[in-house]
Amino acid sequence: MKHLGYLIAGVVLTLLFIMSSFTYDFNIYDKIFYRSGFSEQMFNTQTYPVIAIITAITAWGGASIYYFAINSVKFDRWYHWLATMVVVVLMTPVICYFYNDSVFTGYGLSYTSESAAFEMWTVVFTALLYVVASYSMRWWSSNCRHTPIPQ
Repeated sequence: MKHLGYLIAGVVLTLLFIMSSFTYDFNIYDKIFYRSGFSEQMFNTQTYPVIAIITAITAWGGASIYYFAINSVKFDRWYHWLATMVVVVLMTPVICYFYNDSVFTGYGLSYTSESAAFEMWTVVFTALLYVVASYSMRWWSSNCRHTPIPQ
């Protein structure tokens, strides 16, 4: 039952993160990274929620791949978990940058340097969500349940 609580807590935290990207009053991205013009266009084009969803999907997807698809005794050390996290953390801002750039290009806008700086925060959020996802689902892995920190 305790393990189900971890899963529910992880899902709730992730949903709160996603929901906070929809609001205007408390937008998590605006609170952390605000640039005049850029932030308004991100909000007006509804790019923030898509970036948050991409971040959540890649973080949870990467953790799922590690704990359930790979799930190998030969791949159950903390540095294997960290390597998977690094791949996910490096892949997510690239995907988000290209999505962001395509939206801005479609509207005839160019915020290249702001987008690149913004994606550094995507790295942070992806790493945090990957850790949340890992601790939420690791209990059901048959071989990697002790990674990254033993129970």
